[in-house]
Amino acid sequence: MSYKNSEKLYKKGQKHLVGAVNSPVRAFASVGGNPLFIESAKGTKITDVDGNKYIDLVLSYGPMILGHRNKKVEKAIKKALKNGYTFGASTKNEIKLAKIVCDAFPGMDKVRFVSSGTEAVLSALRLARAYTGKDKIIKFSGCYHGHSDALLVAAGSGLATLSIPGSKGVPKGAVKNTLIAEYNNLESVKKHIENHKDIAAIIIEPVGGNMGVVIPQDGFLNELKELAKANDILLIADEVMTGFRSKFGGAQELFNVEADITCLGKVIGGGFPVGAYGARNEIMEMVAPLGGMYQAGTLSGNPIAMASGIATLLELKEQNPYGKFNEIGEEIENYLLKSAKKYNVDLVVNRYGSMINPFFTSKKVTDFKSAQTSDTSKFGVFFWEMIRNGVFLPPSQFEAWFLSSELSDKDLEKIEKAIDKAMCSVSGNL
Repeated sequence: MSYKNSEKLYKKGQKHLVGAVNSPVRAFASVGGNPLFIESAKGTKITDVDGNKYIDLVLSYGPMILGHRNKKVEKAIKKALKNGYTFGASTKNEIKLAKIVCDAFPGMDKVRFVSSGTEAVLSALRLARAYTGKDKIIKFSGCYHGHSDALLVAAGSGLATLSIPGSKGVPKGAVKNTLIAEYNNLESVKKHIENHKDIAAIIIEPVGGNMGVVIPQDGFLNELKELAKANDILLIADEVMTGFRSKFGGAQELFNVEADITCLGKVIGGGFPVGAYGARNEIMEMVAPLGGMYQAGTLSGNPIAMASGIATLLELKEQNPYGKFNEIGEEIENYLLKSAKKYNVDLVVNRYGSMINPFFTSKKVTDFKSAQTSDTSKFGVFFWEMIRNGVFLPPSQFEAWFLSSELSDKDLEKIEKAIDKAMCSVSGNL
């Protein structure tokens, strides 16, 4: 398998792009080698500039849940393009997508569309502070909520991949109101509440997706909500990654917990830059033009993104692929565990709906600390062997794999064979 064209582009890109990439994980820093440059995609397959074709388990880190270039979504996009690209004014599709999203999330009366998950989260935090009149927030180690200053601490995948504890350029004042708790550890949250009386919000990924897939233990989210409510603290669920990934709606409903504010992205744009934050009326009416919490965006509610999002969600609702996702996820989990046992490799697999992640460790992974016990050098070997055998994975131990509704039995057979060869390579038998 040749990567010559990717290598040429990587060298060329270094002149005018930072590290030849526009997002750090694309640089392949934790797996070694040069990054792959992609030329096209269709269905379950993605093709690089050297003509190598892979089964795609990255799916642009989640949005392409229907596979690449779904016919109905593409038709909606082409139709919208004929009317214009952006207007800086309201369109009817913003109202249509808002209704679909609000109907899917109990407790969400109104939503505001923005252009990214990062923007959705920083707006949600501002809203929580405006509503409560308090300043501090609690976040969990290993949970990533975008790259805004206040949240770029103990933030999971990107920083963990690059071994950076925080980020230069973030002043101490920007994080002075950010408190760090441990995922699945309610006592760590209680200690902060005991010591600080000005906590506006607790923000959490209901299922961790940026330290690998990490599942909330029994009752954790429910107890967290009760604790927040008892202390007049808003609970913010960052469902940018988990939204519409295990059911039509969010992880909150699956775990029987209702956040005060929900952040969304990825799937609701169907591959276009979209984010959103929503809540019940009394909270959302704090947002301008109804209230005093200001937030704006030139491209918010972009008509092409709205058309793509509507078509994606309507097709998702019609397909209802969530039972299939569980079956496929279980199959892949079994492939991984069976192969690891065959080659005597320590492995733990965490799975949530259409998200899955193997950890090269013998310890149960329930938080960021236990996720970091995974042998990242073994993952690097595993990653490249999967690539050589035609399966495209996220180039980081701490990123989730994503499944699309287009995956076929033939795809699964190829994935199984690739896993066997990759695990064999990890064990040193190749």
